[in-house]
Amino acid sequence: MRAVVQRCSYCRVLSGGEETGRSGEGFAVLLGVKKGDTEKDAQYIADKILHLRVFEDEEGKMNRSIQDVGGELMIVSQFTLYGDCRHGRRPSFFEAEEPDRADELYLRVVSFCREAGIRVETGRFRTHMKVALENDGPVTILLDSSRAF
Repeated sequence: MRAVVQRCSYCRVLSGGEETGRSGEGFAVLLGVKKGDTEKDAQYIADKILHLRVFEDEEGKMNRSIQDVGGELMIVSQFTLYGDCRHGRRPSFFEAEEPDRADELYLRVVSFCREAGIRVETGRFRTHMKVALENDGPVTILLDSSRAF
């Protein structure tokens, strides 16, 4: 499972012209699920998101988590995180999980974060979405449950 985590001032998601989610200060998370991922991968990614220390403390040092600052999350499914562009010009999505299983694990990440007391908004799975956000910093972190990076 992969996640692109962006610290943001706000995030808004539209699907079919309809707003499906809006969040304030916190993280915008693009989440991709790989074939073979399990609930253990979902727990790993959720735990990393919840405990990343990239919000500034009183001394201006990135030392606080989203939980510490009372931040919010926008989590958007993004199968293209598993696009392989090493051969040719058109990405292959062979490694991306099948939609039903991907949705199940995506929702587990959302659930784990909500269970931790974080307000979580989402996009709409399997739709064309427009994501607008104000990246704060900018701070962008890449996570991978198989620890590829």
